[in-house]
Amino acid sequence: MEKTKINLKKLFSFVFNPRLLLCLFIAWMITNGWSYIFAFVGGVFDITWMFIVGTAYAGLLWLPFTPEKIITVVIAIFLLRWLFPKDKKTLLVLRQEYAKAKASLKAFWSKLKMKKAKKN
Repeated sequence: MEKTKINLKKLFSFVFNPRLLLCLFIAWMITNGWSYIFAFVGGVFDITWMFIVGTAYAGLLWLPFTPEKIITVVIAIFLLRWLFPKDKKTLLVLRQEYAKAKASLKAFWSKLKMKKAKKN
C-alpha cells in the first residue's frame, strides 16, 4: 500500500508539473486545438471552409485507434526538452520510466521467444 501511495504521489507531481502542463497544452494545440478553434470561429462568423476543415479534422480525431494522443505526448516531451533543458527532475523521471518500459518490453519479448522455442 505504501509503495502505491509513493508511486501515485510521484505520478501526480510529474503530471501536474507546470512546465509539463504548458508543453502538453502547446502540443495539444498543435495536434488538436486548432481544429476546435477553426470549428468554433467558422461556425460563429459563418466561414464555411474553416468550419468544414475544423470539424472534419476533429471528426478524424474521434475515430478509433487514432494515434493523436501518442503524438501529442511525444511532441510535449520534445517541447519540454527543448524549452526547459534545465528541468532535470522531470527529465530524470522521463528517463527512468523509459528505461523501465524498455526493460519490461525486453523481458516480454524474451519470454515470448522462450515459449516459441519450447513449442518447437
